[in-house]
Amino acid sequence: MSYCAKCGAKLVEDAKFCSSCGTKVEKITTEEYSVDSDNLIERVKELLHEGNVTRIIVKNEKGEILLEIPATVGVIGIVIVPWLAALGAIAAIATKCKIVVEKRE
Repeated sequence: MSYCAKCGAKLVEDAKFCSSCGTKVEKITTEEYSVDSDNLIERVKELLHEGNVTRIIVKNEKGEILLEIPATVGVIGIVIVPWLAALGAIAAIATKCKIVVEKRE
């Protein structure tokens, strides 16, 4: 499932424009990383600083979604603090996590 980079609305598959705001849809690629809970927060910070990330999804070992971070949060530094606190709680519970990263091309 992909989301509009401007308004965050869910997009229909193969859509060329967002049905909510009319923004042209950019092609999104997905990458997946496996990390230990010790490296989770640092890896997410690195990914947010890359700039072309549209969404970060943290999953547990079973593939269940624990946290979704929209890219607009990464742009505004002070708003990211609650997300990092949530990541800290996840890191305390989970031993291994998967990070799914959606990037604009």
